[in-house]
Amino acid sequence: MSNTAMDVIYLASCAVNDTVPEKVRVEQMDLEAVYALGSRHMITATVAFALETAGFKDKRSGSAIAAAMRKTALFDQTWGDIKKKLEQAGIWYMPLKGAVLKGLYPKYGMREFADHDILFDASRADDVKTIMEELDFKSARYGSSNHDCYYKRPCLNFEMHRALFGPGHEEKLFEYYKDVGSRLVRGAGYERKFTLEDFYLYFLSHEYKHYEGSGTGLRSLLDTYVYLSKTSFDMNYVQAETEKLGIREFEEKNRSLSQHLFSGEKLTEADQEMLDYILSSGTYGTITHRVENKMRKNGWSKIRYALDRFFVPVSKRNKDYAAYAGAYPLFYKHKILLPLLPFYRTLRAMKAGRFETEAQAIINANKP
Repeated sequence: MSNTAMDVIYLASCAVNDTVPEKVRVEQMDLEAVYALGSRHMITATVAFALETAGFKDKRSGSAIAAAMRKTALFDQTWGDIKKKLEQAGIWYMPLKGAVLKGLYPKYGMREFADHDILFDASRADDVKTIMEELDFKSARYGSSNHDCYYKRPCLNFEMHRALFGPGHEEKLFEYYKDVGSRLVRGAGYERKFTLEDFYLYFLSHEYKHYEGSGTGLRSLLDTYVYLSKTSFDMNYVQAETEKLGIREFEEKNRSLSQHLFSGEKLTEADQEMLDYILSSGTYGTITHRVENKMRKNGWSKIRYALDRFFVPVSKRNKDYAAYAGAYPLFYKHKILLPLLPFYRTLRAMKAGRFETEAQAIINANKP
């Protein structure tokens, strides 16, 4: 672990534990590198809050905190408008992940986010679309996955979830949350909530999906630490449910690492191995991790992986069929176009700059 990583973790720990960093230690930090790594893991504001409490207030820290607070305030105000319309329309809803977790951090704006995730009554998707458009949101994705995406300038992004997981995700996660309504409790009005245990299980399941896919970063560990620090719940229930979800080992390792890392305790060998992977992932993971993880999980060779990326499912018996059909509705509606889909996907990846990166990751995979 680099000195910069140690510095970022130390500052994040001070921030979420509401303690003041040692001035002498901060003076020895490469703050340019600290901000760069903090940005990669989407905890720049968290780091900036810690630096300012130690007296290191400059243009970068002030800008990071101000931007985070403005964005949080804008989302809160807009969510209030959406929530009001959902209530008026009689549509049940439930805020997810960061939309809830941000309220547990010590200071307003400390927990950064890119969007808000809201679960809602899937049978009312058209009504929700009308509501979002009335509020001047544009639809970036609608009806093609388990969530519809809406955006509005300058920075508002809402993911309105019809379901928590789609058929293309881990089978155990998909099956466990297929009937999510039975796990919810009523809040005020039409709001629904998870119990403390079930909220933890869901955001952990979501992080596991990313961890086993492309990887996930330090912010997810902070979320775990903050949630465990601010709540108290039945861990026996959690352990029993993680067995059903197939994430028992991940929960234990993730909990161990988060608590050791941000409370200043000595890391175990397993902690360090997991931390190295997370540090190399960043907030949204890497293509390299995605390639290696998929090859490992399926026992695929490099050629088998490349073939899987090129060919597309044409039979409904294929477990990925629903996911592809949702992502590429035009091709699956007019099946005569399906032979062109691999080439369309390849060209799109080349245009976005992903093709070369993934090809190199395949070539380098499993190298000694």
